[in-house]
Amino acid sequence: MTQTSPHPNSPSPQRFPVVVVGAGPAGLTVGCILRAAGVDCLVLETETREFIERRPRAGVIEEWAVRGLEQRGLAGNLLERAERHIACEFRFAGERFRFPYHELTGRHHWVYPQPLLVTDLVHEYADLRGGAIRFAVRDVMLHGLDGHSPSVSYMSPETERREVVECDFLAGCDGARGVSRAALQPGRARTARHDYGIGWLALLAEAPPSADCVLFGCHPDGFAGQMPRSPQVTRYYLQCPPGDDPDNWPHDRVWAELRRRLGADGAAPPAEGRLIEKRVLDMHDYVTEPMVHGRLFLAGDAAHLVAPIAAKGLNLALHDAFLLGDALVARLTKGDDSGLAEYEAACLRRVWDYQEFSQWLSELYHGGAAGDPFRAGTTLARLRRLFTSPAAAAAFAEQYLGTAERY
Repeated sequence: MTQTSPHPNSPSPQRFPVVVVGAGPAGLTVGCILRAAGVDCLVLETETREFIERRPRAGVIEEWAVRGLEQRGLAGNLLERAERHIACEFRFAGERFRFPYHELTGRHHWVYPQPLLVTDLVHEYADLRGGAIRFAVRDVMLHGLDGHSPSVSYMSPETERREVVECDFLAGCDGARGVSRAALQPGRARTARHDYGIGWLALLAEAPPSADCVLFGCHPDGFAGQMPRSPQVTRYYLQCPPGDDPDNWPHDRVWAELRRRLGADGAAPPAEGRLIEKRVLDMHDYVTEPMVHGRLFLAGDAAHLVAPIAAKGLNLALHDAFLLGDALVARLTKGDDSGLAEYEAACLRRVWDYQEFSQWLSELYHGGAAGDPFRAGTTLARLRRLFTSPAAAAAFAEQYLGTAERY
């Protein structure tokens, strides 16, 4: 590609070795890794800084991911403020079954709401490491991905003009509906998709959690889940029909269903509180291959989406970002292409493992409510096996915590 602008009325192009599209956890982590190595980059984000720092998202982070952030100097606030979880609890057949995964493995989860992580990463990248970032940009376009000098153009909110940025590499970290994923040509990319045929009503309540850990209620009338977020705020999920209207779930119905589906002998009922978020998520997964298109490297939800069934999405985004950031640093500072050459395969091994676990866990959560007596029977057998077989418990803990030695 020539060095001239793809838009004749735009000003002379700027240049950065790397342009990162999207200021979520993946994009900001890539940016922080680059800046720590002295590599200039530009992050483009269509939302404002205030919006991304407040956008509600999940926050269950696996220990290996926290250690990866810590190794890169990105976990200071997290380690100081996050809650450490050492067990989860299943509730089925009217009983409580605690699963002490820390006792089994020596590993744990961290709970740190994603908006707090994004706030930390933005501050580290832009304020401390001097990274360039543009917020609230519009109409982002990618150009020349197959050439040696790709570029990005966007409408600047300050100048109301189309700005052009040339680069050596593009990191597409702008999610499922972003321009990076859309830039893949249909004939050269394949998206494998799985729809679960269920919905989850996602709720955020101003109420303390009723237990000190994550709760999974496997009930004949549908799954219910409790995910503590803080001492004052709790995330809840209720299985519902896909595409359901949140208005079908008024306050009284929500709390009645949570009490029923999470009910068990000796269990405290959920503490009722004001619902500050209520939306329906249709459960589906996808994996887009290849994750690399010329000089464009996809990361996070731009490449793959895993339903919140197993709380794996943020962890996969960080895994991609660690690999991509390190590989770009090696290429741009040492001329070492091996990390970029191996990037896609290294990402997809963990991605497909987590996708398989999500499907397995979905049957555990939802099989008993499918209206099929055979599925209900096998689901109950699977649940009981977790608490009677050390081998089954060990296998579950490994997948739940993401601690396999190899992927």
